[in-house]
Amino acid sequence: MLEISNRKVAQVAVMARELDRAEGELRAFIDRLGMDEQAELTAIMWIGRGSFEAEELGEAIETAKREATTPTADYLIGTPHLADNIEAGLEALGVDVHEAEGDVIGR
Repeated sequence: MLEISNRKVAQVAVMARELDRAEGELRAFIDRLGMDEQAELTAIMWIGRGSFEAEELGEAIETAKREATTPTADYLIGTPHLADNIEAGLEALGVDVHEAEGDVIGR
């Protein structure tokens, strides 16, 4: 079970799609997350880009905690295709991305 909610992860994906205008908001949102939530967010992104499989979620989280050498917001915002990778990671973990993002944007 993840500490970070699907809604928070979806919020990051939605803001990442609007990075040109929402980078400050996204950075602040990520910075307000707890360390465990930041590691889980990073792990979800890694699963989405294919660095880990969904079954390796625990290993991905531990790796994110162990290898965190830069602020998580800097790392994630600097990652190409952030929104796509987060969405793919959620899908790999069995989350309905459209429903989660719909909750965020009020659909």
